[in-house]
Amino acid sequence: MELSDSRVINAAPEAVWSALLDPEVLKACIPGCQEMNGSVADGFEAVVVQKIGPVKATFKGAVQLSDIVEGKSCTISGEGKGGPAGFANGGAKVTLTPVEGGTQLDYTVEARIGGKIAQLGSRIIDGVARKLADEFFAKFQSVVEGPAPEAEAGEEPAKAEGEKKGWIKRVFS
Repeated sequence: MELSDSRVINAAPEAVWSALLDPEVLKACIPGCQEMNGSVADGFEAVVVQKIGPVKATFKGAVQLSDIVEGKSCTISGEGKGGPAGFANGGAKVTLTPVEGGTQLDYTVEARIGGKIAQLGSRIIDGVARKLADEFFAKFQSVVEGPAPEAEAGEEPAKAEGEKKGWIKRVFS
């Protein structure tokens, strides 16, 4: 399974690059990541808990950064074993391009799975993979850009007309 997308991040390319190599940022952005330690040079070890369809598994694995072109691009690859649930591996080729007002981050994600989770079917797996990639890069963008100006001032963001509030929004969205 392969998917591609891009995002414009309101930060300088140097800040985006620095965040991309920071293990604390990666840990905060990987959905379900409970532990991550290591370094860019040696690679990282991670523990990630994921629920894919009816299967919930703890994946223990490794994350490597390779094909590094300083300040411009790299490949983030990972593999994890989830015990009886199976395994997952894949990677993301990330390219940074300076644009007016920030940095364009382009990525191509490739994922492979096997074992019990592979029996769920490609539609479920593709949907979950797309969701996880979107979550990672959305969280990465919010971490790099920092809180919105109104959030810094402690103000409530303005609600769109007709927007549901509180728990009702969460239940019926």
